[in-house]
Amino acid sequence: MKSLHRAWIVAAVAFVAIIGAAGFRATPGVLITPLQDEFGWSRGTISLAVSVNLMLYGLCAPFAAALMERFGMRRVVSLALLLVAAGSGLTILMTASWQLVALWGVLVGLGTGSMALVFAATLTDRWFVRHRGLVTGVLTAGGATGQLVFLPVLAHLAEMQGWRAAALTVSAAALAVVPLVWFLLRDTPEELGITALGATGPVVRTPGGGAAARALGALRGAARTKSFWYLVVGFAICGASTNGLVGTHFIPAAHDHGMPETVAASLLAVIGIFDIAGTIASGWLSDKVDSRILLTAYYALRGLSLLVLPQLFAATAHPSMLIFIIFYGLDWVATVPPTVALCRKIYGPNGSVVFGWVFASHQIGAAIAATAAGVTRDHLGNYDAAWYGAGLLCLVAAVLSFRIVTRVVPEPGPAAILVG
Repeated sequence: MKSLHRAWIVAAVAFVAIIGAAGFRATPGVLITPLQDEFGWSRGTISLAVSVNLMLYGLCAPFAAALMERFGMRRVVSLALLLVAAGSGLTILMTASWQLVALWGVLVGLGTGSMALVFAATLTDRWFVRHRGLVTGVLTAGGATGQLVFLPVLAHLAEMQGWRAAALTVSAAALAVVPLVWFLLRDTPEELGITALGATGPVVRTPGGGAAARALGALRGAARTKSFWYLVVGFAICGASTNGLVGTHFIPAAHDHGMPETVAASLLAVIGIFDIAGTIASGWLSDKVDSRILLTAYYALRGLSLLVLPQLFAATAHPSMLIFIIFYGLDWVATVPPTVALCRKIYGPNGSVVFGWVFASHQIGAAIAATAAGVTRDHLGNYDAAWYGAGLLCLVAAVLSFRIVTRVVPEPGPAAILVG
């Protein structure tokens, strides 16, 4: 009987680690109302902490990818999980809004950002040649699904035992994953004397210079191409319409219409369940279909669904809302596998680091949307303008995705220029 390739074990450990870190990503939507009730902070103030978290979560990504190249995935991911655990646990001691920004925003933002989606991209680059798109989809689903599936548990804890119990639960979950990562995750197949799954031979890896130099050098090269900016703007809109808006404000928006928070949290958990199918299917499709076409379809369909959402809110989860939840779940992070595939195809060996910069734009978009939606709610009394604006932006992202060019034009000599 053929033995299981070690790549699958490494991928399984990474999947669990990503889910563990995703736990804290679930807490903003659950804790907005409890924090507002206990401390009297406005939704705009609380959303600012969410925005700082999302911003750092993204801006760390390109440097984290380079750090993983330099120091190894195991060290970087273990430290990241410890930061998440510390930030979440210390939150229970806070008494002022600036502490929320420092702990929830800065510390946890740095921790989650240090493993983010670049972890999945780096791991699949090193360990998989065959099934690379599929595994990228599975790991991506782990992050988004872990974030959303935690919601009912955290919402129940926050309702029954207070928001501090929810924060401590997330801290414990992140800590529990650290030994698993340290003892079972390995940086490269060559470290174990084997080759990547589907590879014809070992890869000689030579670490580059400093992480910052590597990250900034990849950015300078990619920024000369139009396709990079199409990917950046499109993924910024992706972040705004998922983590920033729906992930952060769906629960309080539903609560505004009389829906209990635990019910709204359960609906987001359903998004997480269907996200598994949608993202894995997207990963499989990205191995077989032009990734530009996939992105165009995903953004267009997401935009149309958001334009309908304001009419679906009610005190109960009626069938039309359930249809939206299922559809949005299938599309939640389906954009990630084709985006990773395009970065890999266009930018070659720097693809993972370039994806880190593209992912940074995702979180910048999410951060802007999180604060903008909170301020919109404070001033207008509802979220309608935020939903409509995000829907229109998704249609813009669909157009930009269709315009991406992946052609490689060779120049005289050993190098080639990537255009588009």
